[in-house]
Amino acid sequence: MDDYTNGNYTNMSDYYDMIMTSGYYDYNTISDAILQSMKGHRLLEIGCGTGLILEKILKEESISQATGFDLTESMLDIAERRLKGFENTALYLQDVTTLDLPGQYDTAFSYGGVWYFSRNDDGLSMISHISDDEGNRKGLSKLAQHVVVGGHLLLGIQGPHVDYESPIKGDMVYSQKIIPTTIGFTKNYFLKKNDEVLMSQTINYRVYSFEDALSLLAEFGFEYKSVKEDDNHIFLKFKRV
Repeated sequence: MDDYTNGNYTNMSDYYDMIMTSGYYDYNTISDAILQSMKGHRLLEIGCGTGLILEKILKEESISQATGFDLTESMLDIAERRLKGFENTALYLQDVTTLDLPGQYDTAFSYGGVWYFSRNDDGLSMISHISDDEGNRKGLSKLAQHVVVGGHLLLGIQGPHVDYESPIKGDMVYSQKIIPTTIGFTKNYFLKKNDEVLMSQTINYRVYSFEDALSLLAEFGFEYKSVKEDDNHIFLKFKRV
C-alpha cells in the first residue's frame, strides 16, 4: 500500500500483514482473478505493500518476470523477505508519479494500491491514493510507459468505504472512520488493544466518477474493455492502446 503525499503512518508496516490476512482481503480470489485475466508473463504490481498478492500468485503460477513497487520502504523490506525464494522477482522503492523501471510489462494491476474502483449505491467510482489531479495524471502517464501496447491494466473492485470495526487477534480491534471531503474522503485507521492505540494511519483519497475515471484512463492509453464488471467481479480490465 502506497503513502502518497498525504498520509500519516505510525508503525503501519508492523501490523499490515496481520490486518490484511484477518479477513480484510481474500487473497485466493484476488490471485485467481489476476491469473485468469492477465496477458503475457511479465507482471507489475502497482503498490505492492508487503508482497502478499505477489506471493500468492507466484505460488500458483510460473511468471517470467514479477515486479512490484511501493513508496514505503518498511513495507518493501517485508516483501523482500517474503519473496526471497522466488526466481524472476524484483521490487523497487519508487513513486508512481516519477516511475522509472527497466523494461515494460504485459500486465499491470492494483488491488487497493494506487488506484482501484469502489462499489456504492450510485455504481462504481475510482479511488486514488493520490489526492491531486496533476499527480494522478503524472502517475498514469508514467505507468503507460511501462505497459506494452496491447497489454492489460487490471484495477480492483472493492466495496464501499464505510465506518467499520472488527476484532483482529487476541484483544486487538481494527477500526476505520470515513470523513467526506470536497474531492473524496479522508480515512482514519486505528488498531487498538485494550484502548491503547498500537497503530494509526490517515490518508486523503481522491474520488473520480466512473465516467471521469474512464475518460482519464483513456487519455493515457488505457481503454476500458468490459461492458460490465469483469466476469470475476474483482477487477476491471483496460487495454493499453
